[in-house]
Amino acid sequence: MGVYKRRKTIPVRVGNTAIGGDNPIRLQSMTTTSTMDTTGCVEQAIRIIQAGGELVRLTTQGTREALNMKNISDALKARGYMTPLVADVHFNPAVADVAAQYVEKVRINPGNYVDPARTFRHLEYSDEEYAAEIQRIRDRFIPFLNICREHGTAIRIGVNHGSLSDRIMSRYGNTPAGMVESCMEFLRICIQEKFMNVVISIKASNTVVMIETVRLLVQRMDAENMAFPIHLGVTEAGEGEDGRIKSAVGIGALLAEGIGDTIRVSLSEAPEREIPVARKLVDYAQLSADVRASALIEDGVLKLAYSENNLEDFQLKAAMDAGALLIDGKAKDLKLANSGSLTEKQIHDTEDAILQAARIRFSKPEYISCPGCGRTLYNLEDTIARIKAATGHLKGVKIAIMGCIVNGPGEMADADFGYVGAGRGKISLYRGKECIEKNILEENAVERLLQLIENTLNN
Repeated sequence: MGVYKRRKTIPVRVGNTAIGGDNPIRLQSMTTTSTMDTTGCVEQAIRIIQAGGELVRLTTQGTREALNMKNISDALKARGYMTPLVADVHFNPAVADVAAQYVEKVRINPGNYVDPARTFRHLEYSDEEYAAEIQRIRDRFIPFLNICREHGTAIRIGVNHGSLSDRIMSRYGNTPAGMVESCMEFLRICIQEKFMNVVISIKASNTVVMIETVRLLVQRMDAENMAFPIHLGVTEAGEGEDGRIKSAVGIGALLAEGIGDTIRVSLSEAPEREIPVARKLVDYAQLSADVRASALIEDGVLKLAYSENNLEDFQLKAAMDAGALLIDGKAKDLKLANSGSLTEKQIHDTEDAILQAARIRFSKPEYISCPGCGRTLYNLEDTIARIKAATGHLKGVKIAIMGCIVNGPGEMADADFGYVGAGRGKISLYRGKECIEKNILEENAVERLLQLIENTLNN
């Protein structure tokens, strides 16, 4: 049918890899090892690359980690791997300045680049005071752009739903409009400074918010004659089938609309396992656009039929095809059929999981779990398994499982309860955005989380 048309963006050079323009959609992942562990990072990066990853991101908490990026880069190149490295920086613009000298791309977060860490306080600004805050961003951001220009380093302006600044939230709320404006403030400076080596990401763990926000960002960029490449991802998607289906709903909906130049499927698993899933989403995007255009919807029920023997392929295709139609309100329910070897239970469970990922109907708990990185303070996969085992009966309850505090309370904006790494062997528990218990010993934390949930639900 030929309804697919990829959005045209400017090409951006990241080391030896080009993003945007007529280039293929690029796949990436992020290491979970400490960035001070050179050998561990190199080995994990190689596994990502061998799985098909075209960029590798590493958390870069401080100057030590930024400096060690050079050692990691040198070690990879010595073994013949020229894949671009991306430094992930939060809270400290001085670290971004250092990292820009040693890696091919630096990700900064507008929510914590210059603005102080969020406290969820409402702040009042006059227009003059607000303009002064923008000037403060310019004064700090332009020197960073000059360092990047000198070293040929690209940047990613990466906005997260969970880490908008108090300044932005006070004026726009914790909304798609606020997320987009947080990004646009930085993009306007890039345009003014004629620095075009920029990729954008604008993520949420809620697929509805993620899709709405990226679409709004595209509209705003078009209105201001910008065409920067877009990196797609559903942040804190989780693990297993749920993480894959949620990612396919959010990322897949936009890919099929022609939006997206690079993607990451954020799973709470070994990072190399993200790449094959991302590959399937990219490869199916064009066909998914055709399926959506001709989809049968009767009395609000979307009916889709497949012939798959592989459960993951069935789940990803169905989630990509159904996601936007459900989120946009064109359908209110989903009925899947499959002529392959899958069981009726697998088919029905997939229907339920897609409807939950699209925020239509909840049939089980909702887990918002980060994929882990060098900041993670406990064994993420084991902890998720223990929490799921303890809370699987809590239909519709949203539980966030976060490796550290970087996006913790913010990314838990949609969650009822949160389990957040506070230090080595220490966990803090949240109800909504409120920290209820701090620094609990890890061995007691799952039991205390269950107690907190039950006490809350019973009162």
